[in-house]
Amino acid sequence: QVWLVESGGGLVQAGGSLRLSCAASGSTFRLDAMGWYRQAPGQQRELVADSSKGGNTNYADSVKGRFTISRDSAKNTVYLQMNSLKPEDTAVYYCNAKEGYFNYWGQGTQVTVSS
Repeated sequence: QVWLVESGGGLVQAGGSLRLSCAASGSTFRLDAMGWYRQAPGQQRELVADSSKGGNTNYADSVKGRFTISRDSAKNTVYLQMNSLKPEDTAVYYCNAKEGYFNYWGQGTQVTVSS
């Protein structure tokens, strides 16, 4: 069992920055990739960025060049640095961790970008 706790969401003006954190606890040695998804009202949850256990990263096209994912394996924590935020980035952001084909999810943190 793994628990994920997110922090760092909030309200920011367009062009601003936020940093999300997600701390994992429990059987973290079994985890493979960790990353972030988001879900805007009326839309499906989508991948924002993820990081494999080996350090390979993957980004949605819409955030490339603006968002950076990093992972501190010693602290079992994954971060999402979000710069140059746009109103269309407004969503609930969910931390995700994979153990094989099983997904663990955090409770979500709201990010709101005002124009």
